[in-house]
Amino acid sequence: MHWTLIFILLLLTACQPQQSTTPRAAKKPAVHLVETAVVTAQPLTTSAVYTGTLRAQRIVRIFTQESGRITLFPYYPSDTVKRGTILVQLDDALLKAELDKTLAVHKQNRVNVQRLQKLAKRKLVSADELLRAETEQAIARAEERILRTRLSYTQIKAPFTALVTARLVEPGDVIDTNTPLLTLIDPASLVIDVAVSEWLLSQLKLKHRVSVRIDALGSQTFKGQISRLHPTINPQTRLGQIEITLRPYPKGVREGQFCRVTIQTHLSKRIAVPYSALRRDQEGEYVFKIEEIEGDDKQVQRQTVRSGRRLADRIEILSGLKSGQVIVIKGFLGLLAGKMVEAVN
Repeated sequence: MHWTLIFILLLLTACQPQQSTTPRAAKKPAVHLVETAVVTAQPLTTSAVYTGTLRAQRIVRIFTQESGRITLFPYYPSDTVKRGTILVQLDDALLKAELDKTLAVHKQNRVNVQRLQKLAKRKLVSADELLRAETEQAIARAEERILRTRLSYTQIKAPFTALVTARLVEPGDVIDTNTPLLTLIDPASLVIDVAVSEWLLSQLKLKHRVSVRIDALGSQTFKGQISRLHPTINPQTRLGQIEITLRPYPKGVREGQFCRVTIQTHLSKRIAVPYSALRRDQEGEYVFKIEEIEGDDKQVQRQTVRSGRRLADRIEILSGLKSGQVIVIKGFLGLLAGKMVEAVN
């Protein structure tokens, strides 16, 4: 039995694993995979779509300056009239008769003055009589000018090449002075009124190019430029007004049509990062900044920042970052400050 116990002890000793004499290697901490980006300052471009309405800058409402019966009025809304075209003709028979009478009186007075001037040289008439005759001649001349002016008012011509938008009377109507007859617009003076934010207004200048789409004309875009920047801002809405001119005017444009205006602005160089890089919590805004430690190892640290305007998929950083720094833009799940990371861009 003694020998049996010794045999069992030897067998157990042989079955135990031998301890390694070399020390076990230290386990390397887990590395978090992230996508990174280098912070740079670059010119930024903003693009936004604003809505507006086509409006004619040049609108003329035609009124009468003389009373009478309308004898000619051939134009209707949507008709185009060239400059100098006769739009309205009033009955002028009575004024022409009065003008003929005045011309006859004027002629008689002129002859009478010439006769008295010859007699005055021979001292056969008094100076008062000659002065009275000259006054009568001047009155007749003034009456002639008045009647010619009134006669010109019986014929109304188009002041510019225009589009008729309203017809308010008909031939045969007897009208008084200052009666509205029709309305004209200059189709070449169409502009688009657009309301923009006060911030954008400060970035714009005259002749700034924009693109315009008019819903009624389909998906085609047209070239335009800013022709006027209004000097005031609405204190309730904080919006300013701009006017945009189309050059050339596309066919089919009409006053009142709905427009979509795309405005692009270029800002000076700003630090901006992908919007996905910006984090927020109770302490404020921050990003994860990558710092190199021993060798090629990298770890992330929390960097507090202050953001500005969002420009499409990027956001402006006003403070907290400098050009050349590397930040994390993807891979935030489980990411904490001080963690080892590896970039997998």
